[in-house]
Amino acid sequence: MPQLAGDSLSDALFSADSVRRIDQYVIKQQGVDGFDLMQSAARAAFRRLVVRWPGLEPLLVLCGAGNNGGDGYLMAANAARHGLAVHCIAVAPTEKLSGDARKAWQSAVADGVEVRELTGIPEPELVSLFERVGLVVDAMLGTGVSGAPREPFAGMISRCNRSRLPVLAVDIPSGLDATTGAARGEVVRAAMTVTFIGSKAGLYTGQGAAVCGDVMFEALNAGAGVAESGESPVAVLRRWESVRNWLPERPANAHKGRFGHVLVVAGERGFGGAGLLAAEAATRSGAGLVSLATQPGHVTAALARCPSVMAHGVTHGAELPALLDAATVVVCGPGIGQNAWGQQMLQQVLESDKPRVLDADALNLLSSRTPKPVGNQILTPHPGEAARLLHCTVAEVEADRVAAATKLQSLYGGVILLKGAGTVIASALGVVDIAAGSNPGMATGGMGDVLSGISGAFYAQMVESPGPAAVLGAVVHIEAASQASVKKGYMGLIPTDVIDGLPQVLRQAEPASYRSRGEG
Repeated sequence: MPQLAGDSLSDALFSADSVRRIDQYVIKQQGVDGFDLMQSAARAAFRRLVVRWPGLEPLLVLCGAGNNGGDGYLMAANAARHGLAVHCIAVAPTEKLSGDARKAWQSAVADGVEVRELTGIPEPELVSLFERVGLVVDAMLGTGVSGAPREPFAGMISRCNRSRLPVLAVDIPSGLDATTGAARGEVVRAAMTVTFIGSKAGLYTGQGAAVCGDVMFEALNAGAGVAESGESPVAVLRRWESVRNWLPERPANAHKGRFGHVLVVAGERGFGGAGLLAAEAATRSGAGLVSLATQPGHVTAALARCPSVMAHGVTHGAELPALLDAATVVVCGPGIGQNAWGQQMLQQVLESDKPRVLDADALNLLSSRTPKPVGNQILTPHPGEAARLLHCTVAEVEADRVAAATKLQSLYGGVILLKGAGTVIASALGVVDIAAGSNPGMATGGMGDVLSGISGAFYAQMVESPGPAAVLGAVVHIEAASQASVKKGYMGLIPTDVIDGLPQVLRQAEPASYRSRGEG
């Protein structure tokens, strides 16, 4: 069984409140001076800056009033000590600074940094400054801000984004909710975010996945404090490198019966492609057998596209039980519609009590029923479908994706896979996982059908572990899309490109002994 704890400290994702409590624990209980910790953060972020952008100057450092601003002042001091040209703007008046942030400002001034108050810079000069610098450091708003940024911060965030300059965000892009990944107003679009002490969940899902750029984690030697503080992560980040060993082994004497039989129930008239995509994705994801129950008019196309799929024309729900009996796992929903045929298909699937993956119109139909927790199912809604299941708005789902997935899991049981950038997976074990990465090329019809087939195949191969199967499905899906994008780009990416890339991705998870069997 895969481990459900973070593989490293950087993969344990905390809320903003938890990270602040960890920070205070390190300072008060472990005797680490707060200003020393701030200096460590600034040095770590500055190192990341010079490695990523060597020789790119002048720097423009934008500082707020809290500890995030203090990090910025000390980064400006680091730049000055290393001979880099640096401009520093106090977006929040320096007279409001206190504690370690004030010490940081004083340290920057002592190191020769000219700190200018935003209120004292004429608009033409501010415009000229943004035209002359090479890089912006965003140290305006930290994890303590969760609402929409107010002026003058909103205006400076907008100016940063309009400039199209590369931005390094200190700890978190200004305007982003560190816990939820939501942005209620203007938010900095960073090329890199350097985050400290504990990774924040909001950096990896929702708007966070779009605005953080490359996220770099710096523990600042606080690993022991994280463990001793008693704070629990709200989620675990799952990368392909950390889950690839979850796939079940295939001994030399393996046979198709060992890896499950996936039945895909999909494809009302006019939507036959959805079933074909799901079924072919299942075959490419290691399922021993794959069957497709679809409208009869789609059978010929299915056999031509993927002859290894056992395609059955089904016109009425009464024809489905015999196919269900032979299946290990059922994938139901892609393109079934919400009329009589789709309703009959879903009803038979639900009554069979077979392990199942429900997607698309199966979820839309399910939303009109009273929620019933079921342990052996994976639901894969996108935010619109999740909103229908929760009887709320899409905006409410996106405002806190982890909370939405967790609530769905409490209502429907099993495993919830909430699609979108930074896919959230909530399971009955009380564990929430976030699949690392996002890909704009996946914003096209049929990608969800591919995911349902991949997830169904993994579920069939590890039928006692729906949670890990769903995590694998989400991570492999994004990895195959990412690798396909290298060759195809984003705008031209289509679902079959992802399917075609699955064998190469899964081959990377195979032990060398597997590959050597066919190379002698």
